[in-house]
Amino acid sequence: MPQSLGLVSVVVRDYDEALAFYVGTLGFALREDTYQPAQDKRWVVVAPPGTRESGILLARATSEQQLARVGNQTGGRIFLFLYTDDFWRDFNAYKAKGVVFVREPKTEDYGTVAVFQDLYGNLWDLVQVAP
Repeated sequence: MPQSLGLVSVVVRDYDEALAFYVGTLGFALREDTYQPAQDKRWVVVAPPGTRESGILLARATSEQQLARVGNQTGGRIFLFLYTDDFWRDFNAYKAKGVVFVREPKTEDYGTVAVFQDLYGNLWDLVQVAP
């Protein structure tokens, strides 16, 4: 049986502020937002437009240990890689919406890339792979 990556958890402070960024600013689709009463939490899944198999679970921090990880899930390394079919369209749209880029666009052998922060400071690569 083939395998695929389903969801990646991103630890967030608040569901609604995270939704405002991922859906409102980045343009991701809201796939699910279901309240789980037994655990008093929500199951909130977002995904970039056009993505079918994978998504991001926005997981609200519920302990001091989890709160300490918000915005630094990978110790300052790039956390996620957002692939695009039009780098300049997305780069310019994100800049216009106030997304902070910490490394400006560069053309590399593998494609065009820039590094941006999510609302908490996690680092993402925006990448258009070279043909």
